[in-house]
Amino acid sequence: MSTPTAVITGVGLVIPGLRGIDDLLEPPPEDPCGFDPTVELSGRSMRHKDPASRLALRAAGPALHDAGLLSDPLPGVKNRLAAALGQRVAVVVSTNFANLEKTCEFTEIIDQETVTGLSPARMPHTSNVTACWVAIEYGLCGPNITLCNGTTSGLDAVFWARNLVAVRRVDIAVVIGVEPDTMPVARLHRESGGESWLDGAVAVIVESSQHAGRRGAISRAVVGGYGRAADRAIAVAQTRADLQLVDLYLATQHRGVDGVEGSASNGVLTLDLTARFGRCSGALGVLQCAAGVARLDRGDARAVLAIAGSAVGSCDDEGDPSGAAALLLERSAPAPRGSADDG
Repeated sequence: MSTPTAVITGVGLVIPGLRGIDDLLEPPPEDPCGFDPTVELSGRSMRHKDPASRLALRAAGPALHDAGLLSDPLPGVKNRLAAALGQRVAVVVSTNFANLEKTCEFTEIIDQETVTGLSPARMPHTSNVTACWVAIEYGLCGPNITLCNGTTSGLDAVFWARNLVAVRRVDIAVVIGVEPDTMPVARLHRESGGESWLDGAVAVIVESSQHAGRRGAISRAVVGGYGRAADRAIAVAQTRADLQLVDLYLATQHRGVDGVEGSASNGVLTLDLTARFGRCSGALGVLQCAAGVARLDRGDARAVLAIAGSAVGSCDDEGDPSGAAALLLERSAPAPRGSADDG
């Protein structure tokens, strides 16, 4: 029995001023007319939700729509996956600061009123709430996971999604990287030397290639090798990537013209998203994968390699010494329609 191949079939992006993932490969538009959070993070479906959950919901909808799984990209009671399909869909969220605002709020309440001042109904907002809201809103009944382990967290989340597909636990996984710009988050970044940071979310749909083929979906990228180590070079080696085929490095500290595309010493194009958006924290790896899909969509790349985290014995741009992760995305041939499941 062969292991199912994991592919990316949809992407959704909500970053102020950006219209879609193609904007990740271009210089910032002079007159941005893309996502407007003051307009698009309001409405009935956004009530009683924290900022991170609102961003995640607005990224998940377009990603599911892009993958051909929803008729409408906007959240809403009527815009849910069919029950039979939803049973086999996971939600994997990567974030480091999504619930920091609520955690600080509840800590202050405890300090002033002791635990008796807390409302049990509000306590879920300090845990897996973002992934839960996405699952509830779109009717997804598979595994529900949140990763929170520094700048490598986003690539780890995509890898976890690939594993869920590989072991046939699910057919589809919605992977979301989200970081909100709230007052506690801004204070934390400033106190640790940050000058700018992301306020947005990105989602990718990771799916079994066989399942995508049966429903006629387009496979945008194959989720290939993954590496996790104390050093970036070792993590890259663990992906078993043929570096001769890599056309784009998605990594920090390789800044090109205007912080967008440049060239490393070996001539391979590089893209440092933190040079443009500032600290991306838990959203970085998922954002890198979105940029990788955009590049593969253009048809002029065979593979892209995403790298996050620190070199051995040092810290990354956010002061995180937890190690490094690397993930390979490769161009894929469309799966034949109606192909049989390999299970």
